[in-house]
Amino acid sequence: MKGHDRLNETVFMGVLSLFCFAISIFRFVYTDTKVFLFLNWNLFLAFVPWAVSSLMMLRPKLRQSKWMLALLLCTWLLFFPNAPYILTDLFHLHISSSMPVWFDLVLILSFAWTGLLFGFLSLWDIEDLMRNWLKEKYVVLISVLLLFIGSFGIYIGRYLRWNSWDILTSPFQLLYDIGDRLVNPFSHPRTWGVTILMGLFLNILYFSFRMIRRRHCPDFFEDRKALDKEG
Repeated sequence: MKGHDRLNETVFMGVLSLFCFAISIFRFVYTDTKVFLFLNWNLFLAFVPWAVSSLMMLRPKLRQSKWMLALLLCTWLLFFPNAPYILTDLFHLHISSSMPVWFDLVLILSFAWTGLLFGFLSLWDIEDLMRNWLKEKYVVLISVLLLFIGSFGIYIGRYLRWNSWDILTSPFQLLYDIGDRLVNPFSHPRTWGVTILMGLFLNILYFSFRMIRRRHCPDFFEDRKALDKEG
């Protein structure tokens, strides 16, 4: 892990996750209510895409098999919307009066921030993989599209109550709900309102991170541009 320069990232994300778990357990013990314990499950689902992309980056041999690579990428895409999904758990902010609102706000935002980081870090991994085959401008365009797909997944999870694994347990009903919204978009204004606005919001956040990353690692992006020109 040290050789792949991921030790600090792993430790940091582990500390953030433990912090989220600790304050949720503190709330449970202090109030004797299980109201927000579900956030730990949501955070685990947000962890999955990061775990999958990390596996691909740390085990290059897995990418040598097209079937294995396709399986891992599909798994990543199925679970990717779970990372930003925790933002919508802010809907539950007034679900209980057993703790001050400010505490529950910090609790939910901590989980949401950690989930977003899992998602964005995993997307960076996917970008690094795509750069093996695509020029930088196409990588950026695909990242924008993936964030909008992720926001569509947020809508499916929050309002239609579908889960990532339902593609295996109830594939036809899930595909029907998705297809209906694609074929009859004007019959589902909330679908596209949530998808577009959440997608724009996620892109704003993500490219803010990219700008910060570029400020501190300008050589990386210049090297990519040089490679693209040579290609």
